[in-house]
Amino acid sequence: MSPVLAGVLQLLALVVALGLSYRPLGDHMAKVYSSEKHLRPEKWIYKAIGANPDVEMRWPAYLRGVLAFSAVSVLFLYLLQRVQGSLPGSLGFVSIDPDQAFNTAASFVANTNWQSYYGEQAMGHVVQTGGLAVQNFVSAAVGTAVAVALVRGFARSRTGELGNFWADLVRGTVRVLLPISVVGALVLVACGAIQNFSGIHEVGQFTGGSQQWNGGAVASQEVIKELGTNGGGYFNANSSHPFENPNGLSNLFEIYLILVIPFALTRTFGRMVGSIRQGYAILATMATIWLGFTALMMWTEFHHGGPAFDIAGGAMEGKETRFGIGGSSIFAVATTLTSTGAVNSFHSSFTGFGGGITMLGMQLGEIAPGGVGSGLYGMLIMAIIAVFIAGLMVGRTPEYLGKKIGTREIKFAALYILVTPALVLCFTALAMALPTPAHSMTNSGAHGFSEILYAYTSGANNNGSAFAGLNADTQWFNSTIGIAMLLGRFLPMVFVLALAGSLAEQTPVPETAGTLRTEKPLFTGLLVGTIMIITGLTYFPALALGPLAEGLAA
Repeated sequence: MSPVLAGVLQLLALVVALGLSYRPLGDHMAKVYSSEKHLRPEKWIYKAIGANPDVEMRWPAYLRGVLAFSAVSVLFLYLLQRVQGSLPGSLGFVSIDPDQAFNTAASFVANTNWQSYYGEQAMGHVVQTGGLAVQNFVSAAVGTAVAVALVRGFARSRTGELGNFWADLVRGTVRVLLPISVVGALVLVACGAIQNFSGIHEVGQFTGGSQQWNGGAVASQEVIKELGTNGGGYFNANSSHPFENPNGLSNLFEIYLILVIPFALTRTFGRMVGSIRQGYAILATMATIWLGFTALMMWTEFHHGGPAFDIAGGAMEGKETRFGIGGSSIFAVATTLTSTGAVNSFHSSFTGFGGGITMLGMQLGEIAPGGVGSGLYGMLIMAIIAVFIAGLMVGRTPEYLGKKIGTREIKFAALYILVTPALVLCFTALAMALPTPAHSMTNSGAHGFSEILYAYTSGANNNGSAFAGLNADTQWFNSTIGIAMLLGRFLPMVFVLALAGSLAEQTPVPETAGTLRTEKPLFTGLLVGTIMIITGLTYFPALALGPLAEGLAA
């Protein structure tokens, strides 16, 4: 079987698996977030944290819940790392330095999971399982809660109430993420991923000495790392490490985990707003971009550019032979079009255009299908912008799902789409202008610029993947990327929740002959075009200096 055919068959198998999961998972999540009943374990949690899950919240109260919970999480995770050297199960590792502890705490709470450390050489079992793995669950649940609050803004009328943050947080964790993670961990163990709490031991004898490995609860952390679109690996090699991702089957399963909830949330959206076809329209937009990027990435990486490529069957540098170009390309697109950040190959070693595709996927806002929760609310913001553009073209007040998109709503949407690019471009400009940050670049010229642009793109978009080649474990990068991660995560949430509150207060507008049909293929095409144009106008100059210049020079 040719490598190209193998890649295409993997993609088809993935599409079938996602298609089979779409309806049952989407309907299940709609029931979870619409239910008025509380499970007994959930009641215990509410009692422990002192929350009343039956009290409806307006958007300021909902936002305070998000920010308060996240602030406490950052502080807890920071302190846990700072005292690691005194904890049992630390494997002899010392406490983490302040700048790196801040970066890591911000990273995992912001659902970014950017890592400027070697996991197997820095974090013990307590920090990994009691700190990082816990945040993998709750940070994903926070994103879904915010998305559900926005959906309620569309579904409700003449009220500013968006639900209860604590109920949404707990339900998302207990009823959605935990059950899937238990089953998924068993699948990964069956595929060969490790799951233990062993210490450091030597493996074999090699020229010049032996190699040391430590065990860990890898399979259980790997599954929520992918399912929650987190991305932080137990080992520095991340999902290219055989302990995390042993073979082609586990690789395909992990890609499935990355994509299944973000795609299924469009079904949840359709259910909750009372129009399944609206959910299909958002799904079609996400799927069009995802399939287009995947096809383009596979063509770029399979393209033969010389004798070495001919012999290897494509651009195999930086890729695991057990996954091949097809499995690596599908994984790279999935992880950068979502907020996952896991890698099974090194994006710095992709072709110039291939590296640009991974970067562009994040710069779209990671909305195809995006992160758990963040992908849906990011796409709905883009849908509002598309409706506004359509209204300008026909001279009609824009409406979406029966709600008028007025000045206030457009301001919130505009602020949302401006925050992340401003963080990416300003921090990149500062890093290139100052003398010290440039010393961290392994490469010079266009590729070196791409390393820094990718780092801030990954951090501000809450992705977490690394281009490889940049030494990010410095006070400058730990601090600035940490700030970019926090601002890139929580500032957009402010505008999303404010928008949700504004929509929920409105009285529904009756549909007329002049109403734009947002469930039709025409609107899907308009939405895809809007996304590409906005991203292109924002990032094209920066991309032209980096991956495009490198690709054209190759």
